[in-house]
Amino acid sequence: MGGLIYLKDVVTLKLDEEKCTRCGMCLEVCPHGVLKMNGKHIAIRNRDACMECGACSRNCPFEAISVQAGVGCAAAVINSMLGRKDGDCCCLIESETLPLAKKKTTCC
Repeated sequence: MGGLIYLKDVVTLKLDEEKCTRCGMCLEVCPHGVLKMNGKHIAIRNRDACMECGACSRNCPFEAISVQAGVGCAAAVINSMLGRKDGDCCCLIESETLPLAKKKTTCC
């Protein structure tokens, strides 16, 4: 894994332990080892190492893992371009920061 971190605190990865049967398919397909077997269940080892490729959610036969492929990174990049320092969704755009011709609020 090598300690890769893309953007801190923006990943949409979620694990529903109630749905998880511990089949281990997510462990097989994750390219960065984000998930691990923790005793008798799957756990998220390093959320920030997730690149949101979606392989884990697409290959989970029980829909125990969800991730919006690329959304967290896209939101963080947009927020960075808007001068924001947090990882919030880009749905709230302050109109005073935009040029007059582009003043509107949209949802991504």
